[in-house]
Amino acid sequence: MTEIETALKVLLRQRHLQGHRAFCREYDRAAKRIDPHLVGKHPGKAQFYKWLSGGLLGLPYADHCRVLEAMFPNWTADRLFAPYVGDMPFVPSPRDDQPAPHPTPAPPTTAGVADIVAAYNNRSDFLHHLPARTLFDDARQIKIAGLSLNILCQNYPDRSLLALLEAGTTVDALFLDPDGENITRREQEEGDPPGHLVALTRINLQAVTRLWDRLTPEARPNLRIRTYDEPVRFNIIVTDDHTCVVQPYLPDSRGLESPTLVLKRQPTPGGLFDTFAEVFDNMWDRAKDHQCA
Repeated sequence: MTEIETALKVLLRQRHLQGHRAFCREYDRAAKRIDPHLVGKHPGKAQFYKWLSGGLLGLPYADHCRVLEAMFPNWTADRLFAPYVGDMPFVPSPRDDQPAPHPTPAPPTTAGVADIVAAYNNRSDFLHHLPARTLFDDARQIKIAGLSLNILCQNYPDRSLLALLEAGTTVDALFLDPDGENITRREQEEGDPPGHLVALTRINLQAVTRLWDRLTPEARPNLRIRTYDEPVRFNIIVTDDHTCVVQPYLPDSRGLESPTLVLKRQPTPGGLFDTFAEVFDNMWDRAKDHQCA
């Protein structure tokens, strides 16, 4: 897969700030101008290089976004982390009386595909490049719908999910109903032994229910669980209303073998992100609550 450079990476390279130490000095200068309490709160080395790699899903915390926007006047955090194409003009360090010019953002090809930032042949390739920790560790809102939700229930540690929920992250988890008709039809379509997907989904439902039991009373509303009994069409993950991961369920193939798209919300509405975010919301509204207590 081709790595997509972000505008932030190009701007930093133009100013010779692509090294962590040099970046932190400039970060602190900008932080001092807008809020002295943010001086010294720059990202760690690993997080900084994650920003540069283009592998960040969603945006950094709000304080980071404020400082970055101070470093690059006339730039929003959304645009800084967006991909770009084309030649880049030299961008000097900004002065108070002269906003920095900006590189040319990637022109949209069509409204429907401009927000696709990565595509993978199957779920295994996707998880190799973007493991569950990358998706969830910094998220403040997680919406996930599919069949058994293995990425949340099997690939992400309970302790980490518990910590997120206690810290205020909200999680809406939508499972295919293990007692419904459509999960049996999906087993037949995949050629699974009878009861295979039913058992797996029940195990995962029990796992998140036990997690709900371990939460403090204040944090329990942060975890909502529902089930639906409809033909399973997509696995959808939406984090922070900014990043969306979509995987179709193909006929005669396990979900693990299906292609996976990563989408990021763009300023112009009408892209695929909006389409699949709405699909999730509509499914959630039709679903029934799973009783945890």
